[in-house]
Amino acid sequence: MTGTRTRRPVPDRARKRAIRALAAQLGVSYSVAARLIADEHRAWIFAAREQRTFHARVTDTRLAADLPLGRAAHLVRRFPPMRAFGPLYVGEARETVLGMLYAVVLHDSPGLLPPPDELTWAAELGEESAVDITCAAVDRAARLLLDHDRWRLWARVDAALAEWESGADRRLRDAAITLGRVLRSTSLRGSVDGARHILDAVLVEPYEGDPPGARVTVDGRTRTVTGVRWERTGPPTGYEFG
Repeated sequence: MTGTRTRRPVPDRARKRAIRALAAQLGVSYSVAARLIADEHRAWIFAAREQRTFHARVTDTRLAADLPLGRAAHLVRRFPPMRAFGPLYVGEARETVLGMLYAVVLHDSPGLLPPPDELTWAAELGEESAVDITCAAVDRAARLLLDHDRWRLWARVDAALAEWESGADRRLRDAAITLGRVLRSTSLRGSVDGARHILDAVLVEPYEGDPPGARVTVDGRTRTVTGVRWERTGPPTGYEFG
């Protein structure tokens, strides 16, 4: 459902100030702080992640830079299901859906993949945001795939996996075998929206926009963001609300 966002009343401006204060306290982006305020369980998970050692952070960012399967696994761990408002970020096969989206992007648009040395450099910083920036073009392309016909999307997934399974690159061949096994045995329908929520949340952070789960004022009513609309480049062009 869509709506027109109006000038925020005083209570909503107070919420914004609280989010900014939490962001400054934790040293995180505005959108991350907004998600934490919205869901105490997710806040607890985030707090636990913030206690990681530098070695653990680097291990995680190396995973985040490993396309297609590593990044999918990283994002699912980073954006757990939201309990307070939703259901959002849900679906047992979110990791598989993300992996398949990345597989299509890498197969159809290999030029979007960052140079290996750039990915390695970003991963060694131990900062998720650095890897996000490096992978932004791939993330956006994966997200835009979900705006098209789903039947055509699965056909593109099949084509990518079939070529990789018979290819010479062992890493891609192993990824294709793993994804293909799940595709043939698991229903993915209930996880597609959860994958979309995750990609929306990753992409909106640099713009300090509202991720799925954020509570905002629309036409004088408090609503929950359930989706973000995107073009091929630039900031969000709109939001969807529940």
